[in-house]
Amino acid sequence: MRVRRGVTDSFTTGRAPLARLPCMSEIADRFRRAAAQFTARVEGVPDDRWGAPSPCAGWDARDVVRHLVDNCTLFLGLVGRELPEGPSVDTDPAAAWPSARDAVQADLDDPERAAEEYDGQFGRKTFAWGVDSFLTGDVVVHTWDLARATGQDERLDAAEVARIFEEARALGEMARGEGIYGPEVEAPTDADEQTRMLAFLGRRS
Repeated sequence: MRVRRGVTDSFTTGRAPLARLPCMSEIADRFRRAAAQFTARVEGVPDDRWGAPSPCAGWDARDVVRHLVDNCTLFLGLVGRELPEGPSVDTDPAAAWPSARDAVQADLDDPERAAEEYDGQFGRKTFAWGVDSFLTGDVVVHTWDLARATGQDERLDAAEVARIFEEARALGEMARGEGIYGPEVEAPTDADEQTRMLAFLGRRS
């Protein structure tokens, strides 16, 4: 993997174009808001509910947290960085998530680190673009998964729901597959946008 430092002129997606391309500070703030919502659900999990089944087949509540910690590790690794040593999801999921979250957030808040580039499936992209295009949305969707698994508030941020739904539809079948999202399920005809977005991503709410 080749990595170099430097600010790119734009965030090209290789997907359906959005009306306006986000700046670094927008991306950092969007991840911060999404992560705060997931953090609230993590903090709300009773000690005896970490083994509760989630909407993700074969995963319990602890596995949902594990997945996001692993994804933080993955995106840091794209630019040659490692997640700092911290608590294990197996022993303390409520502490493991903030450790991973803060590592990603620190790099998004540093313009030089946020602009560091990697070569991936969509060509040469920045760390910030990768987080904004994939990790932030994953955090939002799994906020619902964790809430459903542990009996918490399932309402998601409406603006993020709209953004994720738009981008998921632009990706189409590329958004589906093992370890990504499942087949679309039918939503009720009078469903709100969150329900329709979740159904598009294979979730019945």
